[in-house]
Amino acid sequence: MRIIAGEWRGRPLAAPEGRATRPTSDRAREGLFSMLQSRLGSLEGLRVADLFAGSGALGLEALSRGAAHCLFLDSDRDAVAAIRRNLAAFGSEQRAEIRTQSLEYAVPPPAPCDILFLDPPYASGLAEMALIRVCNAGWVSPGGLVSLETERDRPPPPPGFSIEAERRFGKAHILLLRRES
Repeated sequence: MRIIAGEWRGRPLAAPEGRATRPTSDRAREGLFSMLQSRLGSLEGLRVADLFAGSGALGLEALSRGAAHCLFLDSDRDAVAAIRRNLAAFGSEQRAEIRTQSLEYAVPPPAPCDILFLDPPYASGLAEMALIRVCNAGWVSPGGLVSLETERDRPPPPPGFSIEAERRFGKAHILLLRRES
């Protein structure tokens, strides 16, 4: 697994051992960032959050492409250790906040994010809880985007959010939602 584009293009990513983490495929990650860049033009200076972060590949990809700051959140200690190793390897610890906790109990970041990445474990039932928990003004800035990756069925968009795009990349089904201004 590698960074696809930006400042760290081609650099390898550390991933946690075992099967507890399922990284987003390079193909799905490339498709997602293509959707984001076609809507935003650039990620330069944006605040992002990578929730259910795993290796942190989505947040690290955003930082590589110019995002100013990323909140990484994962309840698995091995995943958090992998994120810390990746940030240290790229010299970007100062551009990140890392929390070892479940999204269910997480407080919003100090400032709302421009992009949220939600990649809960497939078939866990966490996708709908995640949308309900973070699709609000504390987590998402007005006009901000939420990317939700699921395997099959997707929950409906929460109030105040509309479907911006929907794509399938192999098993990954990516739903891009926009918070109404």
